[in-house]
Amino acid sequence: MGECIIDPGHCWLIEIGDRVTLAPRVHILAHDASTKRPLGYTLIGKVTIGNDVFIGAGTIVLPNTHIGNNVIIGAGSVVSRSIPDNSVAIGNPAKVVGTFDDYVNKRKEQMANTAVFDESYTIHQISVVKKEEMKQKLTHSIGFVR
Repeated sequence: MGECIIDPGHCWLIEIGDRVTLAPRVHILAHDASTKRPLGYTLIGKVTIGNDVFIGAGTIVLPNTHIGNNVIIGAGSVVSRSIPDNSVAIGNPAKVVGTFDDYVNKRKEQMANTAVFDESYTIHQISVVKKEEMKQKLTHSIGFVR
């Protein structure tokens, strides 16, 4: 959760389920102060994030939104409306572009035809030799690491 912001001024309006991953720089806001000067009041709304959700880097989740269970939100998205269960949503504003199951199945198929690396290729364990091997294997494609 590096550099994530969970609205400190209205955090009690935010509910986050189990097994939720917030990538770096995710902002979850339960308020919008654009109305403070003209109206003397700040807009507020609950934010609910379900279970088994991944929210990509740099995403902004706005007030009065609900993210269902088994959802992937793509990096850089702006969640300004509710996202249903079992969805993949991307963009600004975030829109559903597919199902969770279809996305996972597509990536499983991709894994069968590309480089797959175990835990020894992660930052706390990787050697110089393995770094070079990984770079070589990923020259023309993506891969997967545990």
